[in-house]
Amino acid sequence: MDNALFPRTTVAGGSLSRMIIGTNWLLGWSHRSPAADRQIKGRFPDGASAVPMLRAFLDQGVDTIMGPLQQERVMQEAVQAAMDATGKKLILIDTPIINVDDTAEGRRQARETIHRSKVCGAQFCLLHHSSAEQLVNKNKHQIVRLDDYTDMIRQEGMIPGLSAHMPELIVYSDENGYDVETYIQIYNCMGFMMQVEIETVAAIIHSAKKPVMTIKPMAAGRTTPFVGLNFVWNTIRDCDMVTVGCTHAWEAEEDIEISRAALERRMPDIEKRASPNSEQDAFGG
Repeated sequence: MDNALFPRTTVAGGSLSRMIIGTNWLLGWSHRSPAADRQIKGRFPDGASAVPMLRAFLDQGVDTIMGPLQQERVMQEAVQAAMDATGKKLILIDTPIINVDDTAEGRRQARETIHRSKVCGAQFCLLHHSSAEQLVNKNKHQIVRLDDYTDMIRQEGMIPGLSAHMPELIVYSDENGYDVETYIQIYNCMGFMMQVEIETVAAIIHSAKKPVMTIKPMAAGRTTPFVGLNFVWNTIRDCDMVTVGCTHAWEAEEDIEISRAALERRMPDIEKRASPNSEQDAFGG
């Protein structure tokens, strides 16, 4: 496999790897079953157990990681352990869940939560979709009081963004010129967890005024890496990103190679999948 560093993009003037390390498959959110969730948590009981996987990403220049940093001990430990082990820095994207009540107490709690993102080392603070979507007024095409929270993020020296599971968030943010530098959007070839059809989300991504961080490219394991990654990489813009979760260094290396091949318009250099008879003609001999 090619040892050159993975391609990069620019967000708010800073350089990020176009592949982002996802954390659902580190923290126990499989989107499959309680048993699968437990398997993930058993695989990663602490941050140290994630170091080989994170090293595989870092060794190829994938140095950006996304997740609920401040609320998850294992993610905090994993980030620090990986940086200590490799001597390389990770760019941290936190997705905090904040209190969006329009009260003095609600704003105080929101400010405290956003401050914890900074304390944990986040450079980017993207409001979790479950918080941001409470502010949406579809009738007026507004995300009410969003500026209050992006201002809090700026005051902490972080870069603001939105987790936009609801694709209208991208549309409304762009229409109103909110202080948002990047978006998270679900995007995969199966339409998994997407709120409207794939073609519409693709058009929204292509029209977005800021780079988009796509998530769930393999529909939480419902499609193979070859199919899922080829679809996403070939239908987003050069400025956009793909977030990939793994449970092992082997998976990270394979996903990176499949992604490189997709971007370079070639077949990936990976082994054939195992079979009881791998020599049959249908497997390529």
